[in-house]
Amino acid sequence: MTMPLDQYQTVKEVADRLKVAEATVRNWIKLGQLRAIDIGKGWRIANADLHEFLRLHQTTPRQHSNGPTGTDADGKP
Repeated sequence: MTMPLDQYQTVKEVADRLKVAEATVRNWIKLGQLRAIDIGKGWRIANADLHEFLRLHQTTPRQHSNGPTGTDADGKP
């Protein structure tokens, strides 16, 4: 069974992609926040698992102002 290269990434590849330290990615794995597979030579992260991690850590979309005063419903600009 071969592992498709386009579906799994190494810790280094994920760290480079997200512009964080490899230790940060390993910590996410250790804490159970980012699902990974230990294949003996290091962790591999499936693209689907990385996308799910990013989805769970995103903030809510910015609300656009609709009022004539340029503020949102809470009175914030």
